[in-house]
Amino acid sequence: MEFDAIVLGLGAVGSATAWQLAKRGVRVLGIDRYAPPHAHGSHCGESRITRKAIGEGDAYVPLALRSYEIWREIESACPQNGERLLNITGGLWISSPRRQVEIHVADFFDRTVAAAQRFGIAHEVLDAAAIRRRFPAFNVRDDESGYYEPDAGFLRPEACVRGQLALAEAAGAQLHTDEPVLGVAQAGAVVEVETARGTYRAAQAVVSAGAGLPDLVPMLKPRLTVSRQLQYWFAAEGLEDLPVWIWELQDRGNAIYGFPARDGVVKVATESFTREIPSEEMFASLVAPNLRGVRARCVKTVPCLYTATPDFRFVIDRHPAMDRVIIASPCSGHGFKHSAAVGEAIAQLVADGRAALDLSPFRLPG
Repeated sequence: MEFDAIVLGLGAVGSATAWQLAKRGVRVLGIDRYAPPHAHGSHCGESRITRKAIGEGDAYVPLALRSYEIWREIESACPQNGERLLNITGGLWISSPRRQVEIHVADFFDRTVAAAQRFGIAHEVLDAAAIRRRFPAFNVRDDESGYYEPDAGFLRPEACVRGQLALAEAAGAQLHTDEPVLGVAQAGAVVEVETARGTYRAAQAVVSAGAGLPDLVPMLKPRLTVSRQLQYWFAAEGLEDLPVWIWELQDRGNAIYGFPARDGVVKVATESFTREIPSEEMFASLVAPNLRGVRARCVKTVPCLYTATPDFRFVIDRHPAMDRVIIASPCSGHGFKHSAAVGEAIAQLVADGRAALDLSPFRLPG
């Protein structure tokens, strides 16, 4: 057997899994069709919000909390990079009974508050007047309220992927980039992975291919939607001290979210599953009415790919037809913050047969 495990896809979850396997002494091969970090998947765009109280469900909270610890571990292990992966800014989520959209699940705001209470996560609930006093950049309505989490912030996704891949390689992992995978098959106790360069064999495999998952696991195609989401950077003034934020708006079928400004530029985004919104429309209809200090000039846009299930739930499970293949994707548009802990849990599944954290809520249906 050439390898103990092969990881297909080296983005958010794949880079974490490769490192966690290698640090356990597992002979691991990682393969990616591009050279991560790259702009062809879901981990591009300079920043990703991270938070501890997860409105998408209590099952995600232990993953988020453990990931906070692992990000700091990676920073300590890669001091030569000089990059802070986890940046704490505080986080403000805004909503109201008149909201016209939900964030991934119904009652995201109330479920976030409930999760914070249940897990003892520091937070405040603010009325509109308190939001205006503390964060005057947000043009909130009188009936809107906020959830403020002081330990929320953002991750630098490219740096996270780069750091974990460096650690994986230093621990003995073989990493093959710019190598498309053509197929995965299992014969008895052997998994065979065919690529454009050859065939590799291992005792187990992990498919963490994001938007490439429907091609590698065709049986999942009916359950998956791959969409192209734009991230926008606008010229801004005086917004460097913002928290990260998420806003369930009242007047449009979109939620918007954003980050503190950096060097006079602020990143703002939305989730639109029907079309790409031009930057001029994004500014005029979603940004300018709600956020003060942003200018109409769009500095750049960067696309990323969402691979989502109908209920925005993760899929972390063994392949129904290949018991030595673990599917660790999709992340349904909210996975990066959890990816460090997901990689650790998958490495435990491969190496020990069980994960320390409960992954049962993410099994395939049926």
